[in-house]
Amino acid sequence: MVILKGANVQLRPASLKDAEARLALGTDVDIAEMFGVSRTDAKPMTIDAAHKWAQAQTENGHAWIIETDGRLIGEIKLHSFHVQDRRASMAVAIYDPAQLGKGFGTEAIRLLIQYAFTELKLHRIGIRVLAYNARAIRAYEKCGFVVEGRERETAFVNGVWHDDLMMGLLATEYRT
Repeated sequence: MVILKGANVQLRPASLKDAEARLALGTDVDIAEMFGVSRTDAKPMTIDAAHKWAQAQTENGHAWIIETDGRLIGEIKLHSFHVQDRRASMAVAIYDPAQLGKGFGTEAIRLLIQYAFTELKLHRIGIRVLAYNARAIRAYEKCGFVVEGRERETAFVNGVWHDDLMMGLLATEYRT
């Protein structure tokens, strides 16, 4: 698996050693809420959960650790590949609240989509995002993703139903 380097972040393959860094980042309830977890349901990160997370990352041939200054701050991956249609879905997470709002997620997305369109020859990348996750939506839009639809009341978070937005980017729309 390749290492993707940007100006401020590096995307590298995961290793089992990443469990320790993931455990240290813990569970931030504000971040968990952006993934659709109710604040009261957010669980502290455990050693076992961190090891399972690291194992899952190493088993996905299209998952990368997002690093800045040599420190793990998140993950990004492609999943749900459809080979004939040359499409996949993307997921990204910044787990360190101190690193939010600095453009690291946007840079990681740009690195991944460049690799996906130029090296993997994908035609389309899709992503689902909760409609209230404005920070993520802005990052996706900066990278060229457009809203393609809305799935109503898909997530029950903090006692309220919330919509998912479906966003997509085509290779023909991609610009470096």
